[in-house]
Amino acid sequence: MEGWEMRLSDVEPGKTVRVREITGGPKARFAAMGLSKGIEVRVLKRAPLGDPIEIEVRGYKLSLREGEARFIEVE
Repeated sequence: MEGWEMRLSDVEPGKTVRVREITGGPKARFAAMGLSKGIEVRVLKRAPLGDPIEIEVRGYKLSLREGEARFIEVE
C-alpha cells in the first residue's frame, strides 16, 4: 500500500518486523541500542496501558516508549 507507513508503535505483541527506516527522534540513541535499518525486531509485550513496549532486538530485550517507537518505520 503506497504512502502508508507502519510504525513499530503499531505492531501487535508476538509479531516480528524489519526496521525500514528511522524517521526522527534520538537516532544516535536508537543506533546505540542496536536499532538500525534492516534489523529484525520482535514485539514481546506492552504494558497494561500500552506504554512502554517491550521488544527483542539482536538477542536482547529492550523497552521503548510508544512515542519513541513512532519514529521507527517497519515492514
